[in-house]
Amino acid sequence: MSRNGKKGDSKRYYDWIYHACLDRMASETLACDKRLYYCAAFHCQQCIEKALKGYLLYKSRHLLDGHNLTWLCKQAAMMDDGFVQWIDESAVLNRYYIETRYPADIPLEIDEEGIEALMRMSGEMLDAICDATGFDFNSYHKRKRPYREPEI
Repeated sequence: MSRNGKKGDSKRYYDWIYHACLDRMASETLACDKRLYYCAAFHCQQCIEKALKGYLLYKSRHLLDGHNLTWLCKQAAMMDDGFVQWIDESAVLNRYYIETRYPADIPLEIDEEGIEALMRMSGEMLDAICDATGFDFNSYHKRKRPYREPEI
């Protein structure tokens, strides 16, 4: 069942991948300051969540709910067994969805080596998804919706 109750979901899978690329760019910018490693790690997780959802929408025409990257990656692997290679990485990136945004009893430690590993993982996965879908960030032109004044 689709999110909006209609028979099919949005065909705007490239919008999802576009936003994944923006998260990738945000993570690169934030990773330049060690005080922002948590924020950079969160954007690595978000990059792959959006990229996987975009890929799944591209293949199935249905938007899947959820934030669990391992589950999303397994869904993608059912459509293309090449995604099996990303299951371990998706499990690692999964840890950075909640723990990077809220105080934790036992906080995650992210050092320079750790953020570089997360950046590499998410970058390789995003590149593979862009290749699989034929997405090119530099030539993509996101459709714009006309701005409407909110009703009061």
